[in-house]
Amino acid sequence: MAFDAGEVAHALEQLDEARESVVTSVRVPQGLRHAATVLQDAGLISSWNELLVQGTRDRIEAIAHRAGLDAHYADHPELRPAVAEVALALARIDASELADRPELIEQAATELTARRPDATADHVLTYATALLAHQPAA
Repeated sequence: MAFDAGEVAHALEQLDEARESVVTSVRVPQGLRHAATVLQDAGLISSWNELLVQGTRDRIEAIAHRAGLDAHYADHPELRPAVAEVALALARIDASELADRPELIEQAATELTARRPDATADHVLTYATALLAHQPAA
């Protein structure tokens, strides 16, 4: 289901509304609850409630922003970065040796998307790493 820009904006506005809290019952996996307890005991969070609320808020923001970006790219497909561009940006963020090899990333993207059109930037970086590993030593 696609959101329109108004729905996305409305979802984000709701996060900023000053409202009273409501009591709710949520079933969570036992391991998740135990992990939260460990974090609380370590002083990394103040409460399970804080973790749950902030995590939910963060997830709603991410979903709304992704929907907005997808809608923008639907209206302006020419603005969507190529998978090789995204892969190069990720390599630079990670300070990967591939960051200095944009031609190798481009080669990986070209070869991989020819076989797998839905390849992600992570897939391209994995493929580029394999290409790099099989190049003759300099």
